[in-house]
Amino acid sequence: MYNSGLLATLCLTSALVVSLCNGAAHILDNGRASRPLTDVNQRSISDSLSDSSLLRRASSPANVCLRWAQQSAIVNGTLYLYGGQATTQPSQTTDTWNNNFLSLDLTKTWQISSPALTGLPQPSGPPSVALGYLWHSRDSLYLYGGQFEWKPSRGTVTPVPFALWQYDVPSASWKQHSNPLTSGGVNAPSNNAPVQRAAEGAGVSVPSLGRGFYFGGHLDAYTTPGWSVTIARVYLQSLLEYTFPGVPNDQVTSLASGQKAGADGAYRNITVGGLQSQAGFTNRADGLLLYVPGFGDQGILLALAGGTNQTFTQMNSINVYDIAKSSWYTQSTSGPTPNIRVNPCAVVAAAADGSSYNIYMFGGQNLIPYGQQVQYNDMWILTIPSFTWIKVDQDGQSVPYGRAGATCNIWNGQMVMVGGYVGDELSCDSPGVYVFDLSTLKWMNQYTALDAGSNNAFNQQAAQVANATNPGGLEGSYNYQVPDAVISVIGGNKLGGATITAPVASATEGPLATGKPTTYTVTNPDGSIATGVSGAGNGANASPSNNTPRTAAIVVGVIAGILLILAAYLAFCAYIYRKQLKLYKQHAELLQQQQHSQQQGLAAAAGAGFLAKSSSEKSPSHHRLSGSNIVMSRNSEIGSFHSGDDLAPAMTTTTAPGGYHSLLPATAGATTVKRRNSQDSGVEDLLSAHEPTFVGVMLHPRRSLRIVNRD
Repeated sequence: MYNSGLLATLCLTSALVVSLCNGAAHILDNGRASRPLTDVNQRSISDSLSDSSLLRRASSPANVCLRWAQQSAIVNGTLYLYGGQATTQPSQTTDTWNNNFLSLDLTKTWQISSPALTGLPQPSGPPSVALGYLWHSRDSLYLYGGQFEWKPSRGTVTPVPFALWQYDVPSASWKQHSNPLTSGGVNAPSNNAPVQRAAEGAGVSVPSLGRGFYFGGHLDAYTTPGWSVTIARVYLQSLLEYTFPGVPNDQVTSLASGQKAGADGAYRNITVGGLQSQAGFTNRADGLLLYVPGFGDQGILLALAGGTNQTFTQMNSINVYDIAKSSWYTQSTSGPTPNIRVNPCAVVAAAADGSSYNIYMFGGQNLIPYGQQVQYNDMWILTIPSFTWIKVDQDGQSVPYGRAGATCNIWNGQMVMVGGYVGDELSCDSPGVYVFDLSTLKWMNQYTALDAGSNNAFNQQAAQVANATNPGGLEGSYNYQVPDAVISVIGGNKLGGATITAPVASATEGPLATGKPTTYTVTNPDGSIATGVSGAGNGANASPSNNTPRTAAIVVGVIAGILLILAAYLAFCAYIYRKQLKLYKQHAELLQQQQHSQQQGLAAAAGAGFLAKSSSEKSPSHHRLSGSNIVMSRNSEIGSFHSGDDLAPAMTTTTAPGGYHSLLPATAGATTVKRRNSQDSGVEDLLSAHEPTFVGVMLHPRRSLRIVNRD
């Protein structure tokens, strides 16, 4: 048996171990295949292909029955969709893998019933893969990874050696970058090793840094040439970083001293970053990787959801990667936690002032129990930096069917979701494009294009627009406003002003433990500082710099005041209870002493007419004095007083010195004296046949206070 962790590391970065990962199939030589490279139709591709643009083919079909597991990215207001799986009719079960290439214009308004999907020419070189990732810079797409078809109707589709495919947006052309090699660097010991293709990992692009990341995933016979189907899939925990061409990265050894990445970019395979090298940092696939700026020097990455074929990742604890330190940490969350799931989709929206970043996660599926997977259609928000989960109320809305493997992207503060595997819920889901307003938490019938201004090409919040010296905030967040459901948890207002600026479950290390988010000044359209609170959309919402009491602060103050009053009341009751208990014990002791002296007198007067009833003739109405064996009758019949099962003389109530009541023996023919003045009332309350209790004092404070005051 091979060590799966070692095998995964070797297989991801070195072609020298392919003989270990195959079943005596095709052997690689220095990263090159022993047979000619082939395209998706298994046709030979000439070596000159890597240095030239590819010929265009027929336009990709825009209208399909179902589509899922595609790769997607937004560049300058255009959403690009590549490959994945698709069917053209409900009965289709094979040949679903494709390299369709589509675009969706987000600079124009359209209805979800007729989205502005455009079929672009199918490239002749990039493979038909699903569950890979499209990294994107400000002018290019980079296709990394993906899984080849495992269910073709004819023949066998064999993965080809990995090559990165770049689509240059301005020239609308594809280019192949063959034989990529890793470069060593911070927490990345692998150097000059071939980069392998992984699938079902979690990817994210950070154009402002000029980098793309791919976390986890797996290697198997459908990703790696020469891997036998008899060898089990290997799951990964590595983080592959790709530095875009022409961008510096001081954490990569080959880019030291400010050197910029060459035409092929630079790869760093991070395998020993902080918790990543420790037991308990799980391998995973089919999860999410999301970028949040404002923390640390370069922002953080958050890894959510996913799992393997045996274990799944809980979301009450989030793995956080500090980009500037190349190190992983763990952060606990608060609030109700989503169920475990794989293949959800998510976007991140930035508050106007940067005081909070809200991750919206939709759908995914639960694979447990095996063969009975369930697709979700719930929406969750993880608000950062408080790290609190909030379930979105979707009642009364037309919510899309549960799905997994959809792609979600954000532009103009709206989430655009495309496709997704829906199980048996739908035979067709066409056109399969949905829009969710992240500010109102509503599913919409149309996508609404907004004018972010000529100086805001990246669709950032107005206060976070990039300039010559600052890369600005998150792309796509323009016009986003923090929804009420989030404000009620973190405080502030629609523009931001969050009052909770650190994790609720305190961070112990990393940038979340040492700093707060980078915030921005929000202004009105006329340039004045926004200070008031009014309706959405007019720019006059409260700014984070005003002194208006925050909702959260008010709630905390009210709760603190209530607790203070309650504490004072309990202290008062405790004082009264101790005083009343002391008085009770004094009177109980006096009563017992009097009883003892009367019993001695009765013994001396035996035969003088003091006859007690037998125990079989006890009065049915009596009360026990706690701490004493005395049971006092409530009627005046002579001889009705008894102690337990012992015979005892009858007693009646008389007035003793000082106004307190005492128990004396009743003489023949005597009557019970009952006085109900206020003083007598207090003593009867004290000797009401029960020892005082703290709960009783709490429930009847006035009565207890009256007794004590008459002491």
